[in-house]
Amino acid sequence: MQDAINKIVDKTTLFLQSGGYPVGFLIVFIESIFPIVPLAVPIALNLIAFGNVAGFIISYIATIFGCLASYMIFYYLAETKPIKKILSNKRFKIDSLTNTIKNVSLSRLTVISSIPFTPAFLINIVAGLTKLPKRKFIISIIVSKIFLVYFWGFIGKSLLESFTDIKTITTIVIFLIIFYIISKILEKKFDV
Repeated sequence: MQDAINKIVDKTTLFLQSGGYPVGFLIVFIESIFPIVPLAVPIALNLIAFGNVAGFIISYIATIFGCLASYMIFYYLAETKPIKKILSNKRFKIDSLTNTIKNVSLSRLTVISSIPFTPAFLINIVAGLTKLPKRKFIISIIVSKIFLVYFWGFIGKSLLESFTDIKTITTIVIFLIIFYIISKILEKKFDV
């Protein structure tokens, strides 16, 4: 089984290397919109194929653009009649949820978006459908995706090991605190 996995990883990284950075960008971009496999897979493959620095940068930029594309698609879909009808239907009680999401602070949105097991695609969709202010969404993903890509790309351990290793837990907590502080500062500066 391990040999089969190694062969798949080797063939995939060779494919990525032959296609270059655009292919590495594309797999993360598409994964950010249509989550077929966990985001960790294309990010890890980029790091293996292109090295830690280039793989991180490609994955980070692709994740941001993928999240933004997904957000914008649903932002404009929210204006269509069928979606408006669903969102305004009192039976679904979406109104209170929509208001809660619209009024979420930048710092909370950033922390939620940076947690590795939060379904990012769902955040993008809900943020778009509820017309979360673009500025708030963009600042949130720019800050939060640094940690997310770092976590999935550089941890390099199984999920179980990641949460039993004190260094990993400490790093995660420190990053969450730093991003919370940064988002609070940006929240005050940009008044979002």
